[in-house]
Amino acid sequence: MVINTRKQLESDILELKRKMMQLGRMSEDAISRAVWALKNRDTATAQIIIDGDDVIDDFTDQIDNECMNFAARYQPLGQDLRTIQSMTHMAMDFERIADYGVNISRVTVKMDGKEWIKPLIDIPRMVDIISEMISKSLTALDVCDEGFAIQVFKLDETVDDIEKQIMRELFLLMMEKPSRIEQGFMLMNIARALERAGDHVTNVAERICYICTGKKVKASDHKRPKQ
Repeated sequence: MVINTRKQLESDILELKRKMMQLGRMSEDAISRAVWALKNRDTATAQIIIDGDDVIDDFTDQIDNECMNFAARYQPLGQDLRTIQSMTHMAMDFERIADYGVNISRVTVKMDGKEWIKPLIDIPRMVDIISEMISKSLTALDVCDEGFAIQVFKLDETVDDIEKQIMRELFLLMMEKPSRIEQGFMLMNIARALERAGDHVTNVAERICYICTGKKVKASDHKRPKQ
């Protein structure tokens, strides 16, 4: 009986991990396609992302409920408990990343095909790195290897650096021509949203380290010292 219960517990954890990885891929798809639509002034794709937000919200709620049911049924300990506790937080982080994709898509719809004040080069770079961060986090969760999660922390530094560079460039553009201010602030908000998305992936990576090792890990301990 104990053996059968353990097998069912392990099966249920694997299913929850599968759903978490699916949610991570959904959030990555939302934010990546949102930036693609922004760059290409594709309002139709942007609207699809906006309309699909409820699906991600509902899936997040489903995972949260299943984690609570798992805890009530099995009263897990050790790594099992760490996994369930962490996954409820990770689901919220992924859901928030998808929300940023929706917010970016709303800007695309608002712009309605207008040209930007500057070519969008660095913002797509940011989302490419965020996609890589999510991919490494999901790999870390899948194989329970904190090494992949720790790589996320360094990538987040690069996202932060690009965001600062974007802010500097936009301030200069806005100072040169006040007519650029409205769009300038839109792009600043998008860069800030992507920086925050990177922070959420970092949160996920920290929790995966905790699942795998039982130790609390701070991303800041793996980043270069602040000047």
